[in-house]
Amino acid sequence: MGDETRISPYNLADCKNTTDDALQNYLNSIKIKQSHYYTDVKLALGYTAVIISAITFAFDYKLGFEKTKYWTAAAVVVYFLLNGAFTYWIWAVEKGVVFLGSWKGKQVGSPGTLPLLVRKAYMLDQLVISSKTDKSDPTYHLTARFDAKESQIAAPFMQWFTADGYFVAKPFQQWLASSIPVIGEADPKNAAADNADSAAASTDGLATGSSKESGKKASRRKG
Repeated sequence: MGDETRISPYNLADCKNTTDDALQNYLNSIKIKQSHYYTDVKLALGYTAVIISAITFAFDYKLGFEKTKYWTAAAVVVYFLLNGAFTYWIWAVEKGVVFLGSWKGKQVGSPGTLPLLVRKAYMLDQLVISSKTDKSDPTYHLTARFDAKESQIAAPFMQWFTADGYFVAKPFQQWLASSIPVIGEADPKNAAADNADSAAASTDGLATGSSKESGKKASRRKG
């Protein structure tokens, strides 16, 4: 059944955002436990900056600028440092990561802030899934790394969106389960269903080709 929310199938941002949300919902539904580590860090940085601004305003209002000017100067520096850290976190650490979690006790995600030796030590237990789209190209690109191997997969949005903009979950879930091993392990039914569909399509193609070839041979014999 398709999602009841309708979007414009020609708007790449809407297609990507809807698909990213569907990916997270799907992985949660098959018991891959999501971690909100990246979001928590962003919220911590944002709230800290707001709290510092509020305290600075309160001190300035109560004590006056002359008594608080050094505190204000320090607070401004800290505020800009926090905003810089927030921007760095989004562009250099998250890098388009759309899911972070664990499956059967194994960490599923990228501990991007940990030291290099720690990241290497946990390499076998890491799965990183990030998404992106290219300008004017209605294709959903996923980069997945697991078991020290990285794979890149892509499919057109219209594979799981209807022509009038409704999201259809089943083909999207089957594509993920058949393309990313850990997801296929968590959801073998969708992985098997997609493989069966591919095999059926291949068989139909062979049958059609054989029929055409037989027709050509019959025509030659009649000639």
